[in-house]
Amino acid sequence: MRFVLFYESADDVLTKAPPHFPADSARLDEFHRAGTLLMMGPFGNPQSEGSMSIFITRDAAEEFARPDPFVFSGVIRNWYIRESDEALQP
Repeated sequence: MRFVLFYESADDVLTKAPPHFPADSARLDEFHRAGTLLMMGPFGNPQSEGSMSIFITRDAAEEFARPDPFVFSGVIRNWYIRESDEALQP
């Protein structure tokens, strides 16, 4: 089981995000080093499609999102978490 954190971008995300990127990036590095964040990234068009991160626990995803500088500063309009089962194809 994995937990996918989805971010919905606020209006004008490409202008709002850069000032907060260093603090957000530091948190990403912290969670990745701890082994709780597996991967993250924006979708093709971050403004309309947002971004996602994959965590090993729901608690880690929530712990990341609640105080995230992007959330606090209004770069992110909304966030939510979905459970995802892992399935490998042969």
